[in-house]
Amino acid sequence: MNTLRNKVSLIGRLGAKPEILKFDNGRMLARFSIATNEGYKNKEGEWVENTQWHNVKAWGKSAEYAAKALDKGTELAVDGRLVNSTYETKTGEKRYSTEIEANDFLILSPKKEQ
Repeated sequence: MNTLRNKVSLIGRLGAKPEILKFDNGRMLARFSIATNEGYKNKEGEWVENTQWHNVKAWGKSAEYAAKALDKGTELAVDGRLVNSTYETKTGEKRYSTEIEANDFLILSPKKEQ
């Protein structure tokens, strides 16, 4: 039952090439954002597109693969968990953020021709 507690799965497109960070201890982190789209008709019968941006981070082997394989516009499925954090700005304001920590991802776009 633990796997049902904090799990998220999304399909979306990358907004930009992943940001890659390498740490002194050898660990690697990839950060990227994916966009999901939802469409609906409003009261006037007009079609409305709603785009949501989701921040994703991947560690270790997933980060290495993201650095090699992901590019702007790539469509992928992400499976992971939500991670909430708080931080304070230089002016003392408290801010909150939510990210998806990817356990796995699958590229859905066709491979680019070399």
